[in-house]
Amino acid sequence: MIPLIQKEIEQKGWINAKEYADIIAISQMTPGPLAINAATYVGANVSGIIGSLFATAGVALPSFILIVIIAHFFIQFKDNAVVESILKGVRPVTIAMVASAVIFMAETSIFKSGISFYSLKSLLTFGLSNSDYIDIWSIVVFSIILISSVKFKIHPIWAVAVSAVLGMCPLLINLLLS
Repeated sequence: MIPLIQKEIEQKGWINAKEYADIIAISQMTPGPLAINAATYVGANVSGIIGSLFATAGVALPSFILIVIIAHFFIQFKDNAVVESILKGVRPVTIAMVASAVIFMAETSIFKSGISFYSLKSLLTFGLSNSDYIDIWSIVVFSIILISSVKFKIHPIWAVAVSAVLGMCPLLINLLLS
């Protein structure tokens, strides 16, 4: 859903990429599906409470109807060879869509404003020593949370809380030094 929502809101000019990345981060921390949380926020941002209600219904209702229809027929055809083949074909697409979301989040979190993961300039100048293009602190926070998640299996809530505290560190250091 992340790439689909991103494409729609960017085409319509409702919010920018950085604000969308913030929505994704907040939606990960709040209960409920990410797409519904993001749609509710974007709807409220564009048209207030009415916008949030329509955006939420627009995201939730079609999925709900499709799942009810698919569930009805899936029970009857779950052992069918064609259905099994279709599901095998869908799995790699799921991985590709998750990878697309990861690339989007990297563009807005690790690369500084205006740099695209795909742009020739960022590919040619990519390097941890080039602080004009890469946010080193974001890479440090990412690395700490990734290692903690893989090695120590920390709970996602703790990962979010620790990353929020780590995200404030540069601000606090600047405040103390000024």
